[in-house]
Order: sequence, then structure tokens, then C-alpha cells
Amino acid sequence: MLEKGKVSVVVPIYKVEKYIHRCIDSVITQTYSNLEIILVDDGSPDNCGEIVDDYQESDTRIKVIHKKNGGLSDARNHGMMQATGEFTMFVDSDDWLEKNMIELMVDNSIESKADVVQSAFYYAYEDRLLIDDKFYKEADLPVLLTNKVLIYELVINEKVKNFAWGKLYRTELIKDIPFKKGVLFEDVFWAHKVMQRVNTFLLLHQPLYYYYQRSDSIVATYTPRNLDMIRGQLERHRFIEEFYDEFTDASFKEILKMCLIHYNLLLLNRKVDIKGTHRKEIQSYIQANNSQLQRAVQDEKELQWQLSLFSFHPYCNVLYLGLRKGLRKMKLLSKPKGLKRVGV
Repeated sequence: MLEKGKVSVVVPIYKVEKYIHRCIDSVITQTYSNLEIILVDDGSPDNCGEIVDDYQESDTRIKVIHKKNGGLSDARNHGMMQATGEFTMFVDSDDWLEKNMIELMVDNSIESKADVVQSAFYYAYEDRLLIDDKFYKEADLPVLLTNKVLIYELVINEKVKNFAWGKLYRTELIKDIPFKKGVLFEDVFWAHKVMQRVNTFLLLHQPLYYYYQRSDSIVATYTPRNLDMIRGQLERHRFIEEFYDEFTDASFKEILKMCLIHYNLLLLNRKVDIKGTHRKEIQSYIQANNSQLQRAVQDEKELQWQLSLFSFHPYCNVLYLGLRKGLRKMKLLSKPKGLKRVGV
């Protein structure tokens, strides 16, 4: 039986000794105190195990799980199995929360009868905070989404994010939907299964979650495992075709964008794709689905152009992107609107 009003906060922990205090302290000092804080030590080789044990001794709301390393999905699944609260929230262990985040999200969930609440968030760097205010401003009123609008927004990943964190879920919705183990970008494999069950989804526009941006870039650390992002989108695409076929074109468009991005990343990191196997897989997918992709991008000239160039030869699109980047550097072409720096 889930305890009414209680929030189960699941924090998977692995090799974050440098950040763990900031994360846990931001949870235990929340203005909302009816918490169950589940710290999952995923076989961390540093001192995280001892640190979380110390926290458990000092706060009765904390429950520690020590387990053999199995990855982020496995750690979240172990934490979710132990959740006894009416609500569940996931927090990544290098991120942190505003003091009143949970209180605001619970109050809004109850008031709006929302199954899931999502807050805005900061992209947190060592020296600055950025926010995405392209669609909503902090002072805007919350927005309630129905199921079909929610699924569309999830697919295009603009207003509704695929991230598992930054949201408050009614536990009964997610308890029997485990994260897929052994993949990167596990949230993309998971989120649509949850959102299919959601009747009402609430968007809050106050940034309440700090999403920490580590200094190591995807270009420097790229491996073929990063292609799990595309695999997750393809798995979701099959789901969209079955249950929400009116959003098939939107799904194809997002897959194409990701294919083009990863083709270029594989080119930049040719040492991880020496024989070009992964690039050929991407090229084959685009060739096999060219007519569907052309239909999907017919309302977006930029993507139409990139798809045509790539279809002629992938390097043509690479050259085009390089030229566009150069023109933007010379301020001969306007830059797309990006993130806004807080306080500037």
C-alpha cells in the first residue's frame, strides 16, 4: 500500500564522490519533509558507499541500498521497487534541487489532479546557469496537457523532455515499468511507456532542478554506445506507429535529426568506426526510409535540404553544415535562438 502524501526520491549513485553531498543535502533540506530518500549505491568504487551510510545514520527518512554495479537503469529499478510513497521522483546524483521543488510539485499535482508534473530546469555549469525560455517564461501560469498533446510533445522533445528526472510521478503509474538495462539514454526507451498511461500532465515553468553539465564533451568521449539514442527512438517509433500513428511523421523527423547528428559524430570519431560499419547502418536506414522521411520533413526546408544532400552523398551534407557554421561565425547568417544565461 502506497503512503498518501509521501514522496519517494530515488537517487542512483556511482562514482560521484565529488558531487554527492550537494545532491543529497538538497534533498534532505527540502521544505516538504514527508520523504522517503532511497540512495542506491551501484557498486561505486570510491567512498560513496560510506558517505551514504553516514547519511542513513543521521536521517531516518534515508534508506540505503548497496548492490553490485549494474548501471543507471538497474539502480533506478532497484530504487523503484523499494518506493512506498504516493509519488516518486528520480534525481541524478550529480544534480541538485531548489529547496521548495518537491513542495511545489506535490501541491500542483494535487491541485491539478495531474499524474505527472514537470518543472523547468537549469543547465548548471561551474561558472554559469542557463535556461531554455523559448516557449515559456518563469512567470507564466502552469500548462496542463492531455494525453495526445503530451505524446506529441514527448516525441519532439521540446516542451516535454524525455528525461526521467525533473518530474514528479504518481508511483502507481511507473511501479511496473522498469528501465531497460544495458543501454545508454535509457529514458528514451522508458518515457513513452509511462506517458501512455498519463491522463493529465502539468508543466511548471519555474526552474527548480539543476542539471549539472560536466566538462567532458560527447565529441571527446564518443563511443558506438551513443547510438543507443537512435535505437531508443526506433523502439519508440514502433510504439508510435501502433498507438499514435498520427505522430509518425513527427517521429520520423526526430529520428532523421538524430541520424544526421550521429553520422557526423562518427566521422569526427573515425577511430571508433574504422570500417564505417555504423555510418553505413545510418546511411542504409535513411535510404530504406527515404520516402517516409521526405514526407515527414516537407514542412521544414532546412531538413529537406539536409536530407537531399545526405541522400546524394553524406559528405555533401557535412560540407553544407561546415559552410553554414562558417557563415554564422562571420555573422553573415543568423544563429538559431539558444539558451539564456541567468542573471545576464
